[in-house]
Amino acid sequence: MKFEHLIEVNDPLNPLIDALSVQQVWRGLVLRAESPKLFVPHLDESTIDQRSENGFRRRLRYGELVVEDRVELEPMRSVRYRVAAQQDIAESSLTMTIEQPTEDTLFVRFQYEDSHDAATDEANAMYDEFRRSAYVESDIDTIGMLRELAQQGRLDALLN
Repeated sequence: MKFEHLIEVNDPLNPLIDALSVQQVWRGLVLRAESPKLFVPHLDESTIDQRSENGFRRRLRYGELVVEDRVELEPMRSVRYRVAAQQDIAESSLTMTIEQPTEDTLFVRFQYEDSHDAATDEANAMYDEFRRSAYVESDIDTIGMLRELAQQGRLDALLN
């Protein structure tokens, strides 16, 4: 399954929404990777056990399920999560890319991909539609949390 969508962060036509800077969005996306429990309430535990100059490896525990992934950082541009095939989990990835087509607009593109073949995708069509909907809701919540953290000044404090 391949799926992507855009969420508008800054809309110059909507004065009710505070504009976020690219730096605030970047720091928020990194915070989501480093402290996922802020964004995923049903996550029981998250540990980072390896760091490099362009990313880190994490272990996420949801009850009995443990997922290991690799987070790749392209500063001020994108955060990519890569999950290798493990137990009953297929190889997959999520890339969140900051896009600024004009000075006043700002978007985050969310791209999901798994390693299922076309036949598996067809067999899972109904399930995948549910997953797409859940992904969109989760991503809307992510941008909402970034707004909340920015209003509290927490993203600006992290920029220093």
